Amino acid sequence: MILYPAIDLKDGQAVRLLHGEMESATVFNDDPAAQAAAFAAAGCEWIHLVDLNGAFAGKPVNAAAVEAILSGVDVPCQLGGGIRDLATIEAWLGRGLARVILGTVAVEDPGLVREAARAFPGQVAVGIDARKGRVATRGWAEETDVMATDLARQFEDAGVAAIIYTDISRDGAMGGPNVEATDALARAVSIPVIASGGVSSLDDLEALKARGTIAGAISGRALYDGAIDLQVALDRLADKDRGR
Repeated sequence: MILYPAIDLKDGQAVRLLHGEMESATVFNDDPAAQAAAFAAAGCEWIHLVDLNGAFAGKPVNAAAVEAILSGVDVPCQLGGGIRDLATIEAWLGRGLARVILGTVAVEDPGLVREAARAFPGQVAVGIDARKGRVATRGWAEETDVMATDLARQFEDAGVAAIIYTDISRDGAMGGPNVEATDALARAVSIPVIASGGVSSLDDLEALKARGTIAGAISGRALYDGAIDLQVALDRLADKDRGR
């Protein structure tokens, strides 16, 4: 299982939110590129980026910070937030992004997701953010009647690289991920599922890993706060992957 350290970008800084509320942002680093370099130096295989301002604006806002990260690290990065048309997808992938994450448009324009996945094989993921199983869009500000599992199943044959599943009620709260819901989603589809929201301890990572269905886990606040020792986590997950 791959650990994805998260860098959430707001006004050019690396922050973490509580339950997705922009006014609850805590700044952890005012140099996101330096933070990304530290994650890469520690041995992380991927870095997870979110343009928080972009998620609300519907277009890239923290492009300068993302570009600085991409130019400063060699590990692949995935980005979500404000990516809602093919031109933006193509532009980001052309700048060296390894994977784009489509969230709001997965609900509002699923055809775009299919088109993008065909045009850019292996480089398009779907972000499914949910409260009590129902998908929320537009920076989590709007709740829909669409169930997370139903949305995921729509893309079963689309060729998307991964689904990033976030339980919004757990995000930034350091209360543990929703292991059961993530496992259920992973069992419902053949697309690799990455867990997000509330991953706050080594025990959380091991609980997700133990299910045998979850391809990765995203963690942010716990890495910044020191609740998860990044090196220990990477070593432990690597040991488990080697069957030790």
